Amino acid sequence: MQAAISPGNLFGDIQVPASKSMMQRVCAAALLHNGKTTIINPGMSDDDNAALNIIQALGADVEQLDNRIEITSHGIFPKTDSIFCGESGLAARLFIPIAALSNKAIRIDGSGSLITRPLDLFTEVLPRMNVTVQHNSGKLPFVVQGPLQAKDIELDGSLSSQFLSGILFAAGYDLQEPINITVNELKSIPYIDLTLAVLKRFGYVIGHNGYKVFTIQPRVNVPNEITIDIEGDWSSAAVLMVGAALTGAAKFSGLSINSQQADTAILQALNLAGAQVTVDNTIEVKQGPLKGFEFDATHCPDLFPALAILASCCPGESRIHGVHRLIHKESNRIESISDMLEAFEVFHAVEDDALYIEGKRTFEPAKIFSHNDHRIAMAAAIGALRAYDTVYITNADSVNKSYPNFFTDLQKLGAHVRMAFDTYE
Repeated sequence: MQAAISPGNLFGDIQVPASKSMMQRVCAAALLHNGKTTIINPGMSDDDNAALNIIQALGADVEQLDNRIEITSHGIFPKTDSIFCGESGLAARLFIPIAALSNKAIRIDGSGSLITRPLDLFTEVLPRMNVTVQHNSGKLPFVVQGPLQAKDIELDGSLSSQFLSGILFAAGYDLQEPINITVNELKSIPYIDLTLAVLKRFGYVIGHNGYKVFTIQPRVNVPNEITIDIEGDWSSAAVLMVGAALTGAAKFSGLSINSQQADTAILQALNLAGAQVTVDNTIEVKQGPLKGFEFDATHCPDLFPALAILASCCPGESRIHGVHRLIHKESNRIESISDMLEAFEVFHAVEDDALYIEGKRTFEPAKIFSHNDHRIAMAAAIGALRAYDTVYITNADSVNKSYPNFFTDLQKLGAHVRMAFDTYE
């Protein structure tokens, strides 16, 4: 599917879709919960559906009702010997150790870019927890067989915090004695805060010493029924907020200003860039006198594509730090962001773990190769609003991974969007 987007301005109100980061974590916790979990405002992206399919394969009963999902589970009782993660890196890193709680051999596989993403850390850590692991040179498919035995371990947190999240979920399940998980060079700390917040709702007792040593206590007094409302997704909102900052004004509903999601940092970046941001019951973003800015995205790397577009429209030079976090995503985002900026004829360079961008007033009309990466497709669509003629984006339906209604919402805000199966040469 291709998207053709004409220059224009964004104005209006948007109800932000459910956070897939929170939704997938709640699905994992619901699987491990002995009882019923009701999810209000569930996410329905490809990644969310992957998590729902996985927990059903591992023993949960899932009933989808109007604006809610009811999950009944009694722990890990696999109904099949394989689970499929789609293209979700979070699903793979959450459910590999969770699947290893079973004494049954479980195959974990995926598709697209996920099968190229490194999962080596599990090949080192899980055997130390009495899990047998077969793998494809540290990549999917994996076959794990437990049962995983929770014990004191040490792991590397420099590649992704998702590995630690998976270990915390699995190690805290049916725990009898306290254990310590020591983590070196942890990145994306806000995502660990989100993991801890979800686990706390399900009775997990986890403390930490400056995010270096995590102590997990046995669960106590866990209610049989738990209801959780999935808050709006800051990652999805961020790209439209950038669009509003560049072209007009928009109000965003459904977001929690106190969220543990890492991409709440978009508000800081927008303020640094000179956009007008008002936080009340809704969050309003308006176009302002933009200026070059400097921002560290090490702990919120998913913001990089949208921030690159924002910086490209800010007069002067901007610097976005944390480039090393971009390699193992749905694409190598160092390359895919660079390709996008080159197509828009924006001067940029990568040096000393930072992306340097020289802003310009108007972009060139372009044909953007999305690399089948949802965040590149969305960022390119926002960039198209500042071009002087139509911009074409390949594999635009990659947005289904996280934000299926992205182009619909973009149109609601006034953008001129045409979707087609044609290939633009």
